[in-house]
Amino acid sequence: MEPTNGIIWDVDPIMFQIGTWTVRWYGLLFASAFVCGIILVSKMFKFDGVNRDWIDSMFLYVVIGTVIGARLGHVFFYDWAYYKVNPSEILKIWHGGLASHGGAIGIVLMLWLWSRKYSKKSIFWALDRVVIPAALAGVFIRTGNLINSEIYGNPTSVPWAFIFIREDNIPRHPTQIYEALGYLTIFLLLMYLFFKTETRFKEGRIFGLFMLLVFGFRFFIEFLKADQVAFEANMQLNMGQWLSLPLALVGLFFLLWKRKTKSEVPGKQTVEKTAKRTHD
Repeated sequence: MEPTNGIIWDVDPIMFQIGTWTVRWYGLLFASAFVCGIILVSKMFKFDGVNRDWIDSMFLYVVIGTVIGARLGHVFFYDWAYYKVNPSEILKIWHGGLASHGGAIGIVLMLWLWSRKYSKKSIFWALDRVVIPAALAGVFIRTGNLINSEIYGNPTSVPWAFIFIREDNIPRHPTQIYEALGYLTIFLLLMYLFFKTETRFKEGRIFGLFMLLVFGFRFFIEFLKADQVAFEANMQLNMGQWLSLPLALVGLFFLLWKRKTKSEVPGKQTVEKTAKRTHD
């Protein structure tokens, strides 16, 4: 007899299959996150009035930083005991295993290199723009986790509990949905600050707010999550929380840091006001 005190969830993670070639929903959503990122950054560059030829190189650097960083984050933070005796498995990303904390670190490092080689601007100028589509990417990725019936929450009796048939048939918190909605809210807030306020002139503020909100939210949502790896059973705070704390504090630092910089990218309103004063 199937359980009835929750929402039954039994979605096939495979979108379609042709012979041995398989397309999964998670992969499609992961790729869609990058496509949306290119579109959003293109709009921001147009709004800023800067070189849009930078987009291709920035995209390449971000992809490399995301994939390598997220993979190594999973390897070293969550499952080093396995990978140290199976090093050949590290390259097999298609077997699963990506950590958002490692991805965040990888993006920062690659954007530092990109800024030095291409834009010649402060790394914070790049970070303030890239973290906005990164928040949206979190929505895509957690939706993919939901389809895969993974990274779910603890058992619960709330009426909106999900019963993951492919796992254990126990009503659980749909933490994938909680996170997706949280990241969507953060994305909309950052979009508003960038396009409708002067916050983008204060380098590091949007980046700092992203880090504080995303990883601060991640810290608290982890209390509702089931352990992802066995060793977390003996931890008061799980690995996700220990990794989120320093990143959230980094965000707080950049929000409070009074960094004196010149406005490198004048907005449209600033340009129009300057032009009007000149004609007057």
